[in-house]
Amino acid sequence: MELKQQRKGKFGQTIQVRLVSDFKVSQKYYRDVLGCKIDDWGHAERDGMTIILQQSISPEDVRPNAISKKRIDYPTDWEGPEFGWDTFIHVSWDDLDSLVEEIRGKGGKIAVEPFTGTHGKWEFKNTCIKDPDGYNIVLGSMREI
Repeated sequence: MELKQQRKGKFGQTIQVRLVSDFKVSQKYYRDVLGCKIDDWGHAERDGMTIILQQSISPEDVRPNAISKKRIDYPTDWEGPEFGWDTFIHVSWDDLDSLVEEIRGKGGKIAVEPFTGTHGKWEFKNTCIKDPDGYNIVLGSMREI
């Protein structure tokens, strides 16, 4: 008797949903500071990044991620980030600095200035932007050493 292999479905694009304390303020920030296309549904889109903004019922419902526990079992000597990450966006090495200057020039808060480090045979460069609710948006790039 032949066993049929079960077909596996594919996941599509992943879209992050973010509770915000003031929907209109967040729409304005994501449009004017981050350069996103905004619609009335709450979609904030730019290039490969999509976030859906949703109005929270209460300000207490808005909870950016806390810092994660350090781990010694990563594949390299990295033990984890030094601050909470809410969104991580891969960007090209050459685009990271220009994105930081663009966002800073539009009044965005650069919470962590660009910094570099290594993971095994990879060099990384990260920075962190804070949105109006304190969510940490990490821009990160990597290149082989």
